Amino acid sequence: MAHRVVDHIVESLSAIGIEYIFGVDGANIEDLYDAAHFCDGITAVLAKHEFSAATMADGYSRSGSGLGALAATSGGGCLNTVPGLGEAFASRVPLLALIGQSPTTLDGRGAFQDTSGRNGALDAHALLSAVSVYCRRVLTPSDIGSALPAAIVAARTLRGPAVLLLPKDIQQAELPVNGGVAVSGEPGGQLGNPHPIVRALRRADGPITIIAGEQVARDDARAELEGLRALVRARVACVPDAKDAAGTPGSGSSSSLGVTGVMGHPGVAEAVAGSALCLLVGTRMTVTARAGLDGALGATAVYSIGSDPPHLPCTHVHTDDLRGSLTLLTAALTGDGRATGVRVPDAVPRNCLEPPLHDGPGVRYPDAMTVLDAALPDGADIVVDAGNIGASAIHHLPVRRDGRFLVALGMGGMGYSFGAGVGMAFARHRRTVVIAGDGAFLMHGMEIHTALQYRLPVTFLLFDNHAHAMCVTREQLFYQGRYSYNRFGPSRLGAGLAAMFPGLPSVDVDDLEHLPAALDAALSAAGPSVVSIECSADEIPPFAAFLTPDRTRTKESRSHVVARTR
Repeated sequence: MAHRVVDHIVESLSAIGIEYIFGVDGANIEDLYDAAHFCDGITAVLAKHEFSAATMADGYSRSGSGLGALAATSGGGCLNTVPGLGEAFASRVPLLALIGQSPTTLDGRGAFQDTSGRNGALDAHALLSAVSVYCRRVLTPSDIGSALPAAIVAARTLRGPAVLLLPKDIQQAELPVNGGVAVSGEPGGQLGNPHPIVRALRRADGPITIIAGEQVARDDARAELEGLRALVRARVACVPDAKDAAGTPGSGSSSSLGVTGVMGHPGVAEAVAGSALCLLVGTRMTVTARAGLDGALGATAVYSIGSDPPHLPCTHVHTDDLRGSLTLLTAALTGDGRATGVRVPDAVPRNCLEPPLHDGPGVRYPDAMTVLDAALPDGADIVVDAGNIGASAIHHLPVRRDGRFLVALGMGGMGYSFGAGVGMAFARHRRTVVIAGDGAFLMHGMEIHTALQYRLPVTFLLFDNHAHAMCVTREQLFYQGRYSYNRFGPSRLGAGLAAMFPGLPSVDVDDLEHLPAALDAALSAAGPSVVSIECSADEIPPFAAFLTPDRTRTKESRSHVVARTR
């Protein structure tokens, strides 16, 4: 069989340990699927939508299992990847995107789905360069020898999506058997010297607070972080999209302060304010992560270590290898070099945000999280979507011991969790729980069919409040509840999915009494399962921006917000 450019691509990816390419087939990417069929080390996973293919690759990458790869055809397929690539770009997630293009012989000649940028055609290179750390259009067969390794290195070292635009005639072109350039394994990143932090900790006189971020999970530096924490007797808080970067109370770590920021625990600010030093580890501290902390951080000595400087003034040490740098930091503080002024901090209460009580129909968010906490086994992975229910899960639901907790807050695209949960399950081969609202389901929930097709152990918990609930909350709080554009008619998602997909365990739950049994049955299913939980769009979530004292909360006028169904 001839050795084509696409054969070289899939064999090179297999050689560096990439097992899956997530994508949607089409005329200008079908040769890549053909090559994957003949490569024993690669499985081409068919998604239902290119956005979800990108989030599958994103979830796979965030799981720590290696570089996530996706494939899409030209035209609409190419354009559908943009929001997924944008999330990975904003969240510094390494991905490799292989995007088909119409043949180069048709560039600028009015070809269907021409994105060459020539003669008035849409310019895919310009478009995708804005949501990637590397983008290259491969124009000759021999170019793949340099383009593929460069893309992989860029994705890994620059921490984001790398895109190769592959015209169909280039994909089909033949290469000499030894004509490609071998792609090396994981490159070594810059190992930052933590000396400034060592000096600061040695001078510190009082308790230390650590705020851990997503790079701790990305670099698998949890053990090294715990070693440092124990040495300096610190308390640890996590940013919202890194809940699994450190321990949680009741799961082996009484030092956990909980989550920072707009969906976080108020006690974190108290701990930071009472610290001699606050150390940021692998986080840029976006507004979502530092809301409510600016005053405390501004009055405390702040140091940072990670691959990106944070969005606040501090002393920052750059490192692409947190495991290595935290190991150096711990070694420097051991023995004669120990920090003698640090001490065990006073107890800080791990208090929660307190939304107003809600007595409407359906299951309350905190009650659902309590039942789910009791039902979830150790080792389960949790993937959470944006919105009111996402805020509730971030705030109330503890991470499982040895489990991952994933939420995408880079762009916050609704429906992210469905593809990401599938990618996580492919990567880790264990029970994955997706928590999403019905609005997110209506956007990208058909990836439940993908989980069923591949018999993945994913349980989808759909919180059905018949609305884009966070938008409803904003209408109530900021626009006096005069109207609602964000409610829609009720549905029975559990029954509907059971009817659509024979063999899928899928049920509706209307009250708290029946939720424990439904969760137990869903979590024990051999493959995918669905529990749709009736809840209320009028419940205020644990989201600090909705809970400030100057917000006037009145019971909304039902005459203004009745959803029209036709």
